[in-house]
Amino acid sequence: MAKLKKLNLTGQSIGEVDVDARLANAEANGQMIKDYITAIRANARQWSASTKTRSEVAHTTRKPRPQKGSGNARQGSLVGTQFRGGGRPFGPRPKFDQHVRINKKERQAAIRCLIAEKIRENRLHIIPDTEIGQPKTKTIADFLKKSGINGRVLFLGESNYKDLEMSDGENQFSLRIQVRCDKHENFVKSLRNLPRVEFMLASNISGYDVVVAKDIILTEAALDELTQWLT
Repeated sequence: MAKLKKLNLTGQSIGEVDVDARLANAEANGQMIKDYITAIRANARQWSASTKTRSEVAHTTRKPRPQKGSGNARQGSLVGTQFRGGGRPFGPRPKFDQHVRINKKERQAAIRCLIAEKIRENRLHIIPDTEIGQPKTKTIADFLKKSGINGRVLFLGESNYKDLEMSDGENQFSLRIQVRCDKHENFVKSLRNLPRVEFMLASNISGYDVVVAKDIILTEAALDELTQWLT
């Protein structure tokens, strides 16, 4: 079982946290991870780029110059692609839905493997929580400096869930839903002006977020949430 260093917001080590071996030792096929990251990047595209062809350009239909006598080439319309303001040939056009479906188990396996890689490289750190009395950028900046953490940093916090008791007329059952989480508000405001430092909920993380972050810092509750989801 791997152990992660636990830090407080002053940058001091206050112990270690055990990590589930299934998360720390996870492995996955390299091609599967590549396909997963490629799919994420492809799905981020809007596919809305659009240019006008010569039939769509609003322009005068007057002939640019007389057919003969000028010594120049014959031109029939200013909407031609050779004229400024004319139509564009072979330009980008809006495409149909290009969404690439990502298998749920493959997604979990890829994220699990990428997090395991961060653990092996000692790039995953734990903090007790994100409780800050008031927003203060200097608190987070000093924490990163004293901890020796630089580059792109991703903070992960736990989500907020609420259990609802529901009935279908015959049976009673409980439904757990994710609700708005305000507990990290002061913490998020404290790091908002720091370059290359981001915060997100652990439930919203993707493999691309793990790849681009040099270091990941998460709360103990967020680690439990990730472990429960990925193992």
